[in-house]
Amino acid sequence: MKKYKAPELEYNALDEKYSRLLSEKSELEYELADLRSTAENIQKQDDEIRTLHENVRRIKHDMKNHLMVIASYLNGGDYDSAKAYTSEILDKLNAVHSYIETGNSLLNHILNEKLNMAREKGISVKAGIENLSFKQMESLDFSALLSNILDNAIEACANQNSPEISVVISQRRGYETILVKNKISFSVLKENPGLSTTKSDSASHGMGIPQIRAITEKYGGMCDFYEEDGCFCACAFIPV
Repeated sequence: MKKYKAPELEYNALDEKYSRLLSEKSELEYELADLRSTAENIQKQDDEIRTLHENVRRIKHDMKNHLMVIASYLNGGDYDSAKAYTSEILDKLNAVHSYIETGNSLLNHILNEKLNMAREKGISVKAGIENLSFKQMESLDFSALLSNILDNAIEACANQNSPEISVVISQRRGYETILVKNKISFSVLKENPGLSTTKSDSASHGMGIPQIRAITEKYGGMCDFYEEDGCFCACAFIPV
């Protein structure tokens, strides 16, 4: 039996080494994918900032001409035209929103992409963002969590007369929190207390709710859905 013991030990050692190397390979592949994702987000962030700066530069360049047109209307006593032209310029200025910079490239990209999408749909946006890392979360999970919450709010604003979204990302009592509110014209929770998915009714907030719950639970956190002051509120708590 002794002559078989050495090969068996050698096999076990090689098998253990193989398992260890396989595990290290998987970790390195995940780290590589995460780095590639971060690099892509940084590139998208740079493109978004460059576009914003170009829009601001163009407006500044044209401002002198705009002021000359307004002055011409005023000098001619055509106050209605001056007022209409001024309103048009203000609309263009309001369309150029400020870029949200948090120090987290992934958070930057998701927030600016989704909130710009909301503005393009005519939704008023308010945001209060703290510089949080959410480093305990995998990038894919964090992206899915925040994107689902924002998408639900944007979709729910589709049929509102005065659509509005509020986003607050802050740290509270040991939790990094995401709170998104959107105005509602009726009680979502009365119509759909389980927040089940119903594609024909986007205001139900059913889309992505199971995924939001699963992701927060994965990291030992929790989520809450409630209504206050005429708004539907979705809040996710991730322990630091």
